[in-house]
Amino acid sequence: MSSSKQNNRPIGIDLFAGAGGLSLGFEQAGFDVAAAVEIDPIHCAVHEYNFPDCATICASVVDLTGEEIRRRAGLGNKEIDCVFGGAPCQGFSMIGKRVLDDPRNQLVFHYVRLVRELRPKYCVFENVKGLTVGKHKQFLAELIEALAQAGYDVLLPYQVLNAADFGVPQDRRRLFLIGTRKGETMPDYPLPTGRVTVKEAIGDLPNADDFSQLMLTDSISVKFKTESEYAKRLRGFDVDPEDLSYPRDFDPHVLSSSLRTEHTEVSRKRFLETAHGKNEPVSRFHKLNPDGVSNTLRAGTDSARGAFTSPRPIHPYHPRVITVREAARLHSYPDWFRFHVTKWHGFRQIGNSVPPLLGRAVAGQIVKALGVKPTKPSETVSLDDCDQQLLSFDMSKAASYFSVPPSVIAQRTRKSYDKKEESEAASV
Repeated sequence: MSSSKQNNRPIGIDLFAGAGGLSLGFEQAGFDVAAAVEIDPIHCAVHEYNFPDCATICASVVDLTGEEIRRRAGLGNKEIDCVFGGAPCQGFSMIGKRVLDDPRNQLVFHYVRLVRELRPKYCVFENVKGLTVGKHKQFLAELIEALAQAGYDVLLPYQVLNAADFGVPQDRRRLFLIGTRKGETMPDYPLPTGRVTVKEAIGDLPNADDFSQLMLTDSISVKFKTESEYAKRLRGFDVDPEDLSYPRDFDPHVLSSSLRTEHTEVSRKRFLETAHGKNEPVSRFHKLNPDGVSNTLRAGTDSARGAFTSPRPIHPYHPRVITVREAARLHSYPDWFRFHVTKWHGFRQIGNSVPPLLGRAVAGQIVKALGVKPTKPSETVSLDDCDQQLLSFDMSKAASYFSVPPSVIAQRTRKSYDKKEESEAASV
């Protein structure tokens, strides 16, 4: 992104980037995200599609040095303003078995190592709220001490922020640790900005079940009317004065990420009979309340653990689970942002990510502490120039594209996740 200098934009690096929720939040706050590190080639492909000017590095943080990240991002000796990211957190999630010594938690300390090597002015660590509970507090204390040894003071008391308080129509609570390099101005945590309802978020989206084409493809051209300010901003119809991201060139009349899910008539009947805000008793799927916020959108388990799809909310008005695009709206992703064409990967990319508006709120506090005033770039990033294949790679093609072994992510044993997904959805 060439306009960093004239637009006074700070430089950020995203570790554990996934599809790019934090990348987008920081970009919206005025950062140029120079590099994004992610181990999953399919997530990397989607990140590269949405952020074509960012160096997407398909690798584990375990195998990278700060010097290599600088080299691959073309940063040379430039000062880095913020390193941010959330290490995979299955080892201390509040869901399921919590294991303090889960080997995956070593990634947290590689995060600290890269902060030490890159020497940014600020670092942001994002994770599950379960890290603040019980025995996990000791893990958190060790992390804060490790950052102190790396030369960073952590803003205390640390806070768990709810995305719903920052304009995201979803109850999603996440821990944020903000570290400040000694000698730099300590930022504050962001203050709540207001709430948005499910109806404001997805009420304008056409019903995917009305289009037979969406059985075979995830996108279709269709004209529809949008009235809420939240949805207009995500479609690019209204200007968001606080969004300092690079404009994307896209067609707002394309309904993307909307591949349909088939249900049995028995399931559809049960969905219709379920009251708003309640769980359907057989599937346990939550039916969205149009006047409230969504329950937390989950990613489901990864390939190594069977690739099970997490329960998806039931649409407030239609007898079906929500589409990937509807989930994206509930997560505050703009409509130009694309996900993998399959529902399994698409939902996983959303459920694993930080809602961009929540990321923007935190990043905005870093910008204030930096004392800079970035401006909205004038140049447009054309997504039409991006390779559409990036959104449909299977693991072997994605791995080949990034020149990494296909075994970098443990693979599913079943032949087709889509077929299993549809049969599971139809059977509830």
